[in-house]
Amino acid sequence: MKRLHLFELEDQSWFPALLRDAGTAYIRRVLEWSGHAKLLVPKLREALERSGEKRLLDLCSGGGGAIPVVVRELERAGLDVRARLTDYYPNEAAFRAIAADSSGRIDYAPRPVDATDVPADEPGLRTLFNAFHHFRPADARRILGGAVRTGRPIAVFEIVGRQLLPIVGILLSPLQVFALMPFVRPLRASWLFFTYVVPAIPLLVLWDGLVSCLRVYSPDELRELIAGLDAPGWTWDVGTIRLGRAPAHATYLVGYPPVTASR
Repeated sequence: MKRLHLFELEDQSWFPALLRDAGTAYIRRVLEWSGHAKLLVPKLREALERSGEKRLLDLCSGGGGAIPVVVRELERAGLDVRARLTDYYPNEAAFRAIAADSSGRIDYAPRPVDATDVPADEPGLRTLFNAFHHFRPADARRILGGAVRTGRPIAVFEIVGRQLLPIVGILLSPLQVFALMPFVRPLRASWLFFTYVVPAIPLLVLWDGLVSCLRVYSPDELRELIAGLDAPGWTWDVGTIRLGRAPAHATYLVGYPPVTASR
């Protein structure tokens, strides 16, 4: 199935921040409860060890995404890693709560950060979890090209995709929202109203989830993006990660500058 770049509501500048924040906070909790974020840690650990980086610069963090889980799991694996959350529409309430619970391991940028134009002086391995699909090919190359231009390693992960099981799961997502929204933290009373009285949040999760599946780049499409880069000496690793016993896979793309590729 060919990739389709339809529109997601949360990408729109006019979309209410209250609903956007609810959607991204919900996604963060689902990542934690599903255990899928943990399955990405071995590949991320490899990226950190090969690059020599001790810091993650997370782009398009949403409500925190996978970062709290992966930082915790990396610490359990013996890696002393720090992370910085960033987003074009930063969810400051969620970021503050995550930072406060992280024992100093996670901080955040309170102002918007454009993933296609990251400041060159921002250190660390750049990561995108379930976010790369938001960008059309030209902008996706800008993200990868920005990492190449500044000599920063980059790791991209997508848990959803154009597979039957994720799409079926998204079709059932309104039921999950009804069941799980009271357990999302930090919780706002307005989110309960827009879940159970006016079901705007379940519909948001359904629509944006389906569009996300159709937008995700396949491994071959990721390789096409890399082929369009001027990145002599860079090492690229593209592949899939089995999501437990389910017939579904995450996709990943990891890139290392020449000076770190042999580490």
